[in-house]
Amino acid sequence: MRLAEPGDLAGLPEIENSADPLFAPLGIVFPPGPTVVEQVAARDAEIVVAGDPPVGFAAVERVDGAAHLEQISVRADLVGRGIGASLLRTVLDRAAAAGSPGVSLLTFRDVPWNGPWYARHGFSELPEERWGPGLRSYWDAEIEAGLHELGPRLVMWAPLGP
Repeated sequence: MRLAEPGDLAGLPEIENSADPLFAPLGIVFPPGPTVVEQVAARDAEIVVAGDPPVGFAAVERVDGAAHLEQISVRADLVGRGIGASLLRTVLDRAAAAGSPGVSLLTFRDVPWNGPWYARHGFSELPEERWGPGLRSYWDAEIEAGLHELGPRLVMWAPLGP
């Protein structure tokens, strides 16, 4: 696991796109457009990659004074080998080292490798009354982009200890 270098960025959208067909059997088909990693790279998100060349990545931003996991993706042919879990552990460790009180994310509630997977890794649903303005803004942007029409979404939080 390492921070992405400028030369890594061009290959990351392909990793993200490789996972899209995994959602199709669940009736989730993502609309065309820029990938999440392309959008967050333009905002200077911290991107952690697995491998050289990368076979997976995690993109993290700061939202409401805490780390926010915007995207985690693993090349589809390598899913289920622990790469995603290693990326997530790295994100949590880096956030803790930076003094973040926790890590937030938005994900599909019922997709097995989304909400239930994050729950197995220490995340739980964050009640709406605890959302800050940044999380609210992310939620509203997802609604406007039509993401919530693809399936139930939720905000999750993993607290980080001192």
